[in-house]
Amino acid sequence: MSFFSTFDVSASGLTAERFRMDIIANNIANAETTRTKDGGPYKRQSAIFAPIPSKFEIPFSKKSFSSKDVGGGVRVLGIKEDNQPPKMIYDPSHPDANKEGYVAYPNVDVVREMVDMITASRSYEANVTAVNTTKQMISRALQIGKA
Repeated sequence: MSFFSTFDVSASGLTAERFRMDIIANNIANAETTRTKDGGPYKRQSAIFAPIPSKFEIPFSKKSFSSKDVGGGVRVLGIKEDNQPPKMIYDPSHPDANKEGYVAYPNVDVVREMVDMITASRSYEANVTAVNTTKQMISRALQIGKA
């Protein structure tokens, strides 16, 4: 694993967390959407990630590690809809109310989404820190080489 593969790992993490934050923002924006083009209320979505396999070799050695030992980053597999039932709230004046006067609201909990947003934001910041630290290490290695 070289310095530059470290950039690849961090870049994949940055991309994945940005994608996750976009989905969370979409969930928050649709927390009150009772009617979608498919019919029914909006369903909460979440990102599905998977590790990127990598092979790590020790310089000047014939030893290597398999992909389950060393990660090569993360990739987005897709978006999964949450299958929990919608929240039923009594509001007979709402245009989407059923015969009993209940409205099906999305299964989105805004507090949970905000916690997920903070987690994604912290993960994004950690990847930025890893990129900056790698840049500093490369710079110092070049300075040592000049001496």
